[in-house]
Order: sequence, then structure tokens, then C-alpha cells
Amino acid sequence: MAGPDLRQMGVVGAGGAGFPTAVKAGSRVEFVLANGAECEPLVHKDVHVMEKFAPQVVGGMRIMMALTGAQRGYFGVKTKNRHALEAIASRLDGTGIEMTPMGDFYPAGDEYELVYLATGRLIPPAGLPLQVGCVVNNVETLFNVFQAAQGHPVTEKFVSVTGLVGQPSCFRVPLGTPLRQVLEWAGGVTRPDTAVFLNGLMMGRLLEDLDEPVIKTTGALIVLPEDHDLVARRRLPLESKQRIGKSACDQCSYCTELCPRHLLGYDVQPHKVMRSLGFTATGKELWNQYASLCCDCGLCTLYSCPESLYPKEACGKAKADLRAAGIRFTQEKPVQVHPMKEGRRVPSAMLRRRLGVEAFESEAPYRERPGQPALVRLPLQQHVGKPAVPVVSVGARVGLGETLARVPDGDLGADLHASIAGVVRRVTDREVEIEG
Repeated sequence: MAGPDLRQMGVVGAGGAGFPTAVKAGSRVEFVLANGAECEPLVHKDVHVMEKFAPQVVGGMRIMMALTGAQRGYFGVKTKNRHALEAIASRLDGTGIEMTPMGDFYPAGDEYELVYLATGRLIPPAGLPLQVGCVVNNVETLFNVFQAAQGHPVTEKFVSVTGLVGQPSCFRVPLGTPLRQVLEWAGGVTRPDTAVFLNGLMMGRLLEDLDEPVIKTTGALIVLPEDHDLVARRRLPLESKQRIGKSACDQCSYCTELCPRHLLGYDVQPHKVMRSLGFTATGKELWNQYASLCCDCGLCTLYSCPESLYPKEACGKAKADLRAAGIRFTQEKPVQVHPMKEGRRVPSAMLRRRLGVEAFESEAPYRERPGQPALVRLPLQQHVGKPAVPVVSVGARVGLGETLARVPDGDLGADLHASIAGVVRRVTDREVEIEG
């Protein structure tokens, strides 16, 4: 099927690392899966995308099915999000798409988990959904696919804002908008001594610069007190985390027993990786291999460990060490789901309580943003692959949606477009700046 040129329209994964959607659209698969699980605590973006824009999301799903030749599709949505589930389900008659109701657990949004839940298939270790006949897209990505088919490139991003703000909300925000401005649209920060997490408490990061721009993979801002335990833990240097782990880990193995990938049958064993901290001179490669298939969900560090140690960070360091040494781990035993998998799922409510953020949970309803940014900074690399190359110069007047930069033919990436109408004020090898 001839469809929209997703590369030229700037469509990339809106829920993860920003993998160019055109590559997935060019695959041949049996199933297309829509990921609407949204499992990060205090993040409420995808639920509003599905509730408010169900026709576009389902339309994008149908386009992806046609492009990939898939005969069936599955929508992964948590049953607790009843309005979103009903909005999507009401538009599926005769489409070949079915609902995959999901429980409210973490990390329900892991694509390995979704593929298994929807199709019963297990992705090979270190593999891709494509290897079991699947393509997985976030629901906002599907919205952008539909928009691209209507001739609208990606110029906006859905962002949810929760925590210590005057009016927790979800907005459609022009790309390049300063994150400081997004916080102001949500009523502003309600106290001075705060810290801001970008894209999640579990897998996101602490913001050091509120003037950082919204990009195609921005999804959430979460404002917590500066003295919250999560902030202190995140700011602790890696060397300190390793030193604490080396001295305190008693090999209880709770981190492994509750690891979502381990429970699916992948050879991820964080407690063994922690042993590498005690074998810095020799032997650490033996234990590091058990980090290779870790998905960085953070459950081991922030929920499972009774001593509040840092197995996720140990796994991250182990993976980096293996890459630097050119060592590639191959799982030899077959992937087999753990018999206790269902009983060891971590409910989202229990996770919020363990994190100490229950008081900050709020709906963050969808609202029309109250203004337009006066200036946007658009990084040339908002996706996996090569950065886009500018095709505009300083002083040029550009309209909304006009192409600013293109990825050269043959390179992995996606084009970039003006998110507001205005004048190009700056062009570098890193970004394009537009004044409205």
C-alpha cells in the first residue's frame, strides 16, 4: 500500500527512544500492536490521547496494518482506564483489531510483556518484536501516523504535567517549547524547593535545565519536593551507589525474583550482577553477563530491594563494561515463562506507595494550552539515527509545518519541521531556533 511518507513527515516513536516509524512501516508482519499501557507512576498522557483522539489513533493503527500487511491488530489498554478503553473499542468493528485488556501493574508497557500478553509469543533474547511477526507502536505515534496521512507533519507533542504544580494537566505542546513554559501553563510550580523528573520516576531523569526544549520523545514532567527520597537517590554519584552495594548486598535475590524480564524467561539476574561490585579486579565479566537483557525498568532498585540498593545502576554499568570489552551475551537456555509470573506482578498502587508519591497522584486532565511560545529551539536529532541537516538559513520566514531539516537519503532518521510560524533566528549543527 502507498501511504504517507512517514520519514518526510517526521514521525518517530513518541513513547520511547524515538525510533523512526518509517522503518517499522516498511516491515512485513502478522500483527500490529498499539501500546497504550502507560505504566510509569504519575504519568497521564496516553490515556488522554486515546480518550480525546480515538478516531485518529485507530486510523493510524489501520494505516500501519495496511503498510505492513498485518491482518490483525491488538490494542493494549489498562482496564482501569475505562473511558479510553471504551473510546477505542467502539471504533474497532470490522477492522481486524482486538482489545488486549491489561492489569494495572508495572511495567505493563514493556513491549516484551505486551507482545506476550497479546499474542502468546516470546521475543527472542535481545531480539525485536519483528522476529515474532509483530510491530509495536505507542498510541501517540499512531496519532501522528494518521496526521501524516492528512498532510500534517509532527510539530506538537502531548505532555503530561503532575506533582507540585497549580493545575496538573496534559497539553499538546509545540516542539521546541521550553519546559519552563510548559510548567507555567500547568499553573506553575507551587513551592520553590522542588526538583523535576522528565519522562518518569522509574526510567526518566532529573532535569538540570528547565529551559531544555520539548522534543519528539518528551512525555511527562513530574515535580517533587527537593528533599524527596527519589531525588536524593537519583543524585547520588554512581561511585557511591557501587560502594554501598559492594558493602551491603546480602544476595537475597529479591531483585531477580521480581524482575519482569526474568519472570518472562530471560536470563536477567540482578543479584548476580551485584556480585561484580566485589570482583573489580577479576571475575566481574562472569557476573556482568546477567545484565545483558535488562530493560532498565528500575523495579529492582526502587521497589524490590529491601536494603534500598542500586541493582539497576549495577546492571547499567555492567552493560556498558560488556560493550566496551566487545563481549556479547547469548542466552543458551530456552525462554520459558516463570510459573510464578502472574503472582509476582507489581501493582501500580503498591509501587506508588513504595516510592512515596501517592500524595502526588492526580488525573491531569487534557486541556487546551493557554498560549503560544515566543521562541522555540528545535534540536536536529530528536530520534534514533543521524541528525537532520538544516535546509533553512538565518532570517528566513517559515510557516507552521515547513521543513527545517532533512535526513540524507540512506541514513536512519526523520525530517524536522517548524512548530510555529516565524523567523529563523539561529541555525547551528545542533538546532534551529525560531522566533514567533
